Amino acid sequence: METTNKTAREIYQEIKANPARKRFGFGNKAVLVNIDPQKAYTRKDLFKTAYETDPHQLDHINALAARFRELQWPVVWTHVAYMESGEDAGIWGTRTDTEDSLQNIKFGSLRSEFDDRLTIDRERDVIYLKKMPSAFFETQLQSLLVWHQVDTVILTGGSTSGCIRATAVDSLSRGYRTIVPEECVADKHESYHFANLTDLSLKYADVLDLEEVQTWLSQQ
Repeated sequence: METTNKTAREIYQEIKANPARKRFGFGNKAVLVNIDPQKAYTRKDLFKTAYETDPHQLDHINALAARFRELQWPVVWTHVAYMESGEDAGIWGTRTDTEDSLQNIKFGSLRSEFDDRLTIDRERDVIYLKKMPSAFFETQLQSLLVWHQVDTVILTGGSTSGCIRATAVDSLSRGYRTIVPEECVADKHESYHFANLTDLSLKYADVLDLEEVQTWLSQQ
């Protein structure tokens, strides 16, 4: 195992700057999957569980969603919420039991609501309730992508080390080209964030500047 005194951010920036970095590339048609941009994770003024990397993250997500709708490509939003008993969180909900614990994001609670700054077309966009990290796990996402004949999955939301990573691994495992716009994902701590961007870049996805993703979309 290699050792280093570099920070996770420094390691990621070296990977990103490598001109020989390999990519999966874009395909022919994409889906935008916005993972859990709900108040439990976006409202730093209200909840300790919230986080922010790029202060304009939600604006970037709105812009991507608007372009996808113009192209008539699918836009997906996921969120998590649990029963009053919390039993539908399974073993994931057994490690802690505080007001900030995962299983205490209850149905109908402020924590479960999408951030008010988001523009969601509730007649056209697809909304999935998920219980586990991956947006693919026990949702209808896979069948939706087959129906829309997409070959590329673009991920936004959070957290980078949790649900973004889990969804990216599942996406790759299903044969999709997977894209993570860097400015559109966030985590609680920069170490987790950049370490996972590095891992995603090396193994599971193309982590790209938002501008490159927007340029590709503008050419479609």
